[in-house]
This record gives sequence, structure tokens and C-alpha cells, in this order.
Amino acid sequence: MLWKATVLLGSVEAPLGFAYCVFPENSKEDFFLFPTGEQVLCEASTVLKYVQEDSSQHGVYGRLVCTDFKIAFLGDDESALDNDETQFKNKVIGENDITLHCVDQIYGVFDEKKKTLFGQLKKYPEKLIIHCKDLRVFQFCLRYTKEEEVKRIVSGIIHHTQAPKLLKRLFLFSYATAAQNNTVTDPKNHTVMFDTLKDWCWELERTKGNMKYKAVSVNEGYEVCERLPAYFVVPTPLPEENVQRFQGHGIPIWCWSCHNGSALLKMSALPKEQDDGILQIQKGFLDRIYKTIHRPPYEIVKTEDLSSNFLSLQEIQTAYSKFKQLFLIDNSTEFWDTDIKWFSLLESSSWLDIIRRCLKKAIEITECMEAQNMNVLLLEENASDLCCLISSLVQLMMDPHCRTRIGFQSLIQKEWVMGGHCFLDRCNHLRQNDKEEVPVFLLFLDCVWQLVHQHPPAFEFTETYLTVLSDSLYIPIFSTFFFNSPHQKDTNVGREGHETQSKPLNLLTVWDWSVQFEPKAQTLLKNPLYVEKPKLDKGQRKGMRFKHQRQLSLPLTQSKSSPKRGFFREETDHLIKNLLGKRISKLINSSDELQDNFREFYDSWHSKPTDYHGLLLPHIEGPEIKVWAQRYLRWIPEAQILGGGQVATMSKLLEMMEEVQSLQEKIDEKHHSQQEAPQAEAPCLLRNSARLSSLFPFALLQRHSSKPVLPTSGWKALGDEDDLAKQEDEFMDLGDV
Repeated sequence: MLWKATVLLGSVEAPLGFAYCVFPENSKEDFFLFPTGEQVLCEASTVLKYVQEDSSQHGVYGRLVCTDFKIAFLGDDESALDNDETQFKNKVIGENDITLHCVDQIYGVFDEKKKTLFGQLKKYPEKLIIHCKDLRVFQFCLRYTKEEEVKRIVSGIIHHTQAPKLLKRLFLFSYATAAQNNTVTDPKNHTVMFDTLKDWCWELERTKGNMKYKAVSVNEGYEVCERLPAYFVVPTPLPEENVQRFQGHGIPIWCWSCHNGSALLKMSALPKEQDDGILQIQKGFLDRIYKTIHRPPYEIVKTEDLSSNFLSLQEIQTAYSKFKQLFLIDNSTEFWDTDIKWFSLLESSSWLDIIRRCLKKAIEITECMEAQNMNVLLLEENASDLCCLISSLVQLMMDPHCRTRIGFQSLIQKEWVMGGHCFLDRCNHLRQNDKEEVPVFLLFLDCVWQLVHQHPPAFEFTETYLTVLSDSLYIPIFSTFFFNSPHQKDTNVGREGHETQSKPLNLLTVWDWSVQFEPKAQTLLKNPLYVEKPKLDKGQRKGMRFKHQRQLSLPLTQSKSSPKRGFFREETDHLIKNLLGKRISKLINSSDELQDNFREFYDSWHSKPTDYHGLLLPHIEGPEIKVWAQRYLRWIPEAQILGGGQVATMSKLLEMMEEVQSLQEKIDEKHHSQQEAPQAEAPCLLRNSARLSSLFPFALLQRHSSKPVLPTSGWKALGDEDDLAKQEDEFMDLGDV
């Protein structure tokens, strides 16, 4: 029998948007904190949550609860679960909570055999294993749970995490409805949402693109195209009626303008047609469109067809499916058994190579815009996947504003949210089509991490910021990553249409970080190494140009040379044929000339000192592309570095900065010299900093795993685990001598 939870709105000390739930059937009548509107669906008591350790069977007893928002383990002994040292706490998702959208795979153990669980079960497992999309692994022993409760909780979890859903049945709407009168936005959040014409005009003015491009409102009310936002930017010479011709397809849409006047554009393909008459009409239309943006020698356009000359979504999906298995570790034995094959498994996944190819493509486009002063037109079937990825990376490399936190969030709003990236389908939030689930946005964040890792002072945000942003993909109280388009969002929250008389829902945005983290926790999202742009007075401004001067002086030739052998005629044909769904074998951007220009541009930039407020290029050689350790290894105790890691170093810098700031405040105080001031207290996040590990801030010191001396698949044959651990200790003692 499903049991209900009584939601006590307005409970004392409950955070905004949350309330306490009472569990009537629990004899202890405990209270637990849940988001407003959350309803408990099923539960099981006397469940043992295992720690990730072999053969010991250690764990904590408690209740396993499934709600319409998450799966939660509520321990009987709160002190064993609520570790005060885990100080970087998410206020929405606890350490033992899994949102329904975060569940990746569910396994059951039957007679020591692990099997995938789905659909209706004839037999129920004695052990439940849940693999999460944020790469956590939970194991629950059900041997001591009542049979009826086992059936209820296992069936409930399988159904509510795997069954296809309707959009309006997502918890996002339940939460927004229940918290309608309690939603408060952060006044410090200055992210540009690009949902008004004013926002686009501001961006045009910021990038000096308003001389050649204009913001249009032809799609207001989504009458022209449901795929496009209500407002966007097109070339000034383009008549607005052309936008309506093929419902926004085949129209060059502006992304960003460079300081030298070149621009980055994107275009979606026209519908494929078999009729020759319609094909001729489409060809003539595209030819006229192309002439409005390609006017040599003043305006030269380089096309990049991402649909036929770059990665496929299938490649990305396959690579990540292999890659994530390296980190979904059930126990220590599995970790050490695969350790010796780490490099071969990593290489065979091809994930790092895909990251390298994305960064290389972005550098190639940057070279065209920066060194050759060419406009670049990105082509894709719907211009909502790889176009979002590459255009965002190019702007991140070329525009220092995008490397600030507000600028980065505004970039995601512009290129991904308003750009029509299908988050609902690509994250498979509705569980309707597994083939549509492709981690394109996660690939983008991984590419961004490579830049942050290689050039830390250039970014105002940290890798921890990127990690929690990736986690936020699966938290259904934020609307940012739960729609396929602005039209879909506006339609379902009541902002469009006249049939709804109720007040439109006010959905939360993920950019309000105060919803998830306390102010002290948010300090770990800001990079203390960030080099802010110096503010110059009027005298210093004279004679200075805020351009990428180092790159402008590159000895590149033929940047404005006249076309040879019908080069741009070939470009026009290339554009038309690909937009009409026909591929050609000879691709422009694989030519030797482009490769030579790329290598010269790339080597020249890396041979000079880095200007953190200018152009920024990553290293893309094999060893330079690394695994995003914090995101992928943070839940694996065996992979931790005791007392070290990049984030531990960052925390020390934060601690020093807090001390310096405290001392400065004391110096500035007047009439305080005779009285000894109390010593400033270090921020709570940084206490016990000597006990940090590379898992920080998501965990402090974890148990020390007894790894084998020879980590091979047959290591157990060499002796007992305790003996191996003893040998390792003896080896470490010898090393300390």
C-alpha cells in the first residue's frame, strides 16, 4: 500500500521552498526535510546501505524511500550518515539522495549474480545496486527487509525511474505549483537570459556587432518557428520575410562578433525534398541568402558543415557509454581488477579523442576569424547540438567576458537554452527514447574543464563550479535543463496562449546558486587565482587598443587574397548541397592550406606569453587532454590523493585570502591599537584543511583501501588480502627511511 506524507507548509526553520514531511506509519514519528510539493510513493525499512568495501558487508541500517522527486536513504543512526566533515553540502540533494532523473541503471543481485532490472519482476533481488548519472554507486541489502516491502520498493523504483513520462508529470511542475508564492530570485544574479529583445541588443552592442547585424522580433509568439527563440539576430541586409519562408531553416543566425569585424553564424538545413521543382526553389533561395552574407572582398564567409564533416551524435553516445563504465565501480575488487587495464580501456573509449577533436575544430574556426578575418558559418541539420558546442567553445577562447561566471552563464543561456538544444531529449528526462540520449552538453563542460585546467587564472569560476553545474542537469526543480526549446517552456508554464487564466508558473533557474549552496559553500565556486582585468584611468587608456595584438601580428599571408580556382563558388555549392541534404566528398576544411594555417597559428600563439584577457587556446596534444578527475573520480575512495589534489591546493589559497582580508580589516580599524583583537576564525569550509584529499570538497578523508602490491586481475592468487596489505605497509615503511 502506498503511504502518504503530510506536507506541513510554513514549518518553522524550513528553508524557503522546503517543508517537513511527517511519516505517519513510522513508530518514531520522525520529521524529514523535503522540497515543497514532494510526495512519498513507497518505502522499505530495515535496509542495509553498504559502504564501498569488499567482503566486510559493513553498512548502516535505515529506510529506503522513493518519492516523486528522489530516492532517499534515511539512516536509523543519523550520526553515522550525517558527517559534519562533509561541509560542501547541497541544500536540495543530500549525500544519500538520488533524484529520479539521475538514475542511470538498476541492478539486482540474485544468488551472487548481478542482473539488470527492468519491467515487471517475477523474482526480487536480495541486493539492489543503483548506478547514477553523476557516477555515484549505491548498494542496498534487502535480506532483512520484509518481503512485501521489498516488492514494493523495488517495483516502485524501477517504475518511477524507467517508465516513460509525460512532461507535465515531471516534479518540476509539482514543485513550481507548490512553491508558487514562495519563490524568490537572487538579486545578485545578473545572468543575461536572452528572453527579451533588449538582451540581444545589449549583446550586439557589447560585441560591436550592431553595425552589420540586427535583432528581430519576427518570431514573437513563435508564429514562424517553434524551434527558434522569440528574438534572435540576423544580418542587416536580410529581409525579415525570408525568415518566414522555410520556417527559419536556411537562415544565417548570428552568434557572436569578433573585435576585427568577423562574425560567427549558424544555420539549420532545409527540409529534404525529392521534387526537383522544390529543390530548384530551395537552391535559388539559398543562393540569394548566401549573397547577402558573402560579398568579397569585404565580407568573406567560410562554411563549416558539422553534420557531415565532424563528429556524429552516435560517436559521442558510444564513446561516453564506454567511458563512464571506468568510473561506475561497485567495490574495491572491481577497481583493482580493472586498474592494470586502465590506459587501454581509456583509449578504447575514444572520449578524450572526441574532446581533442572538438577543441581542434574550435581552434580552426578561431584561426579563420582571428587571423584571416573571415566570417564562419556553422551548418547542422537543426543547428542545436554541435553548433551549440562549437560556437560556445569559440566564444570562450576569443571573448574574455565569457570566462567570467556571469558571462559563462549568459553564454549557456544564449547558445544552449535559447539556441534550442534539446535538453529534455538529450538527457532523456522523460525516458521515452534512449537513442536520443547524447551527452552533448556534458561534452562541452568537459572541453571547458580542459581550458580551465590548462589556464586557471583566465577563468573566474572553478572546476567545482563546472562539476556542480553538471550535477544540476538532473535536479528537476530548475527549468534551465528540462526543456527542448523556449517555445516548449513558455507553452507549458502558461506564458503562451489565452486559454489559461491562471498565473504563469515562475520556474527557478539553475543560476541562482543560493538555492543549492550556502554563501560559504559558494566561495568554492569562485576562482581565487582569477586575474581580473585591470581598471585604467583616462590617461592610461590613450593609445591603447584592447585587441589580441599578439595574434594580429602573426605572419599569416593571403588573409585577404583574391579567390583562386573558383574557391568561393565551390563554397557556395558546398553550402547549398549540404543544406539540401546532399554530401560531397571533397571538403574545404580538410585542405592542406587550412592545416598549414592552423599549425602556424597554433604554434605561434603557444610560443608567446599568455594574455589571460585576450585570445586563449588550449594545448591539444595527446597528453594534454586529461580526465576530468574531480567529476569522474570523486566517489571512488581508492582514487583519492591523501592531503593533496588541485582542489585541496585551492582551499589553502582561499584560507590564506581569508586571513589576509581579516588582517586588512583589522589594520583599517581605528582606535583599536591598544586592545588586542580576537583572532579571526577560519571559514567553516576550510577547517581541518590538513585532512583534505583530492575528493574535496565532495568528501574529506575516506577510508584507506587495501590495494594489492601487484594490481592485476589475478592478484588474489598471490595471497590473502591482509597479507598483501601488510606487505604494502612494509614497503611504505622502507620508503620513508
